[in-house]
Amino acid sequence: MPKYLIYFNQQWVGDHTEEWFRGRGPLSRAVIEEIKAAGAYVFAGGLEEEDGPVFSADATSGSVLFSDGPYVETKEFLGGLTIVDVPDEETARMWAGKIAVACGWPQEVRRFKP
Repeated sequence: MPKYLIYFNQQWVGDHTEEWFRGRGPLSRAVIEEIKAAGAYVFAGGLEEEDGPVFSADATSGSVLFSDGPYVETKEFLGGLTIVDVPDEETARMWAGKIAVACGWPQEVRRFKP
């Protein structure tokens, strides 16, 4: 079955109160449990926004150069992702919609190459 990446950029989240975010957590976890129960779960998780390591690896010069920070300066960065293993695009859309409702912000969907 094809695998789909469902993800969001951190900037899509918007400004909300801590209380609002706490209310979204149980909703999001419930959708992930539903994906697991359906046998479509591969992986899901949010990324560290400020405390986690961010570095780049570039081998275009012939040797690997590691540098701190993102590869390019950008105003948007990945906030979290879910990978589902589903039979078709319609099912990927369904899970993306449920995640978007639970999180309260948009999700983008891409299919992995076979």
